[in-house]
Amino acid sequence: MHREERLLAEVTDEYGLIRVLEVGDYRFLEFGAEVEQSCVFSADPAWLEYDYTRAMLLGALAHEAPETALFLGLGAGSLTQACLKYLPLEDVEAIELRPAVVELARSHLGLADDPRLYIRVGDALQLLDSAETADLIFLDLYTDTGPAAAHLAWDFLRRCQGKLNPGGWLVINQWGTSENKPLGAALLRGLFHRHYWECPVAEGNVVLLVPAELEQSLDRARLQARVEALAPRLGYSLQPLLEVLRPAS
Repeated sequence: MHREERLLAEVTDEYGLIRVLEVGDYRFLEFGAEVEQSCVFSADPAWLEYDYTRAMLLGALAHEAPETALFLGLGAGSLTQACLKYLPLEDVEAIELRPAVVELARSHLGLADDPRLYIRVGDALQLLDSAETADLIFLDLYTDTGPAAAHLAWDFLRRCQGKLNPGGWLVINQWGTSENKPLGAALLRGLFHRHYWECPVAEGNVVLLVPAELEQSLDRARLQARVEALAPRLGYSLQPLLEVLRPAS
């Protein structure tokens, strides 16, 4: 059935056009010329519709009991809200480049006020050093033309890993190539010494799970148990993503 598309908001800032569209029960955040950035289920803004966001939540479950998280890139905020809802987080920081994105997330995309969430507006490359260390760091910096340069910036990625607490995990939403590998695979292998895990998703991205230290490994049995325990609360299972999770190749 064809559903009518409604334009709810349109803003132009120094980086370009931002729009919020509504189609049925969903709202979409778009950058530029119809480049879809985020999807929100209006009845439950913590619902994760895209596989790449579900894969990033799977990455968060690699940590047994995270208390702190840092989000580099907020978007509509659905992943942030999912983590606040389903993980034992006590303190969450998000850095978002564009003030209009934060305003639209709050006014049109269901981003709720939560005393645990602190949002700073600015460039993640500049603000990272002043951020608190975290158990989980999520890197998801995209423009209307693709991943920001930070996704392939050796020094920035090294600094992100360095901001992790012992036992922490860096979760990166990376573009995939035609060979089903993450963009910049050679750089990533060199920087992280091939010690990370990859989760390819239907949208064509590859989500990376990078531990804080080389001595730290992924306990698949415990991850499996967390996936199974969380499924009834989520309303969907992360099992299909766990099954394609692989060591860096």
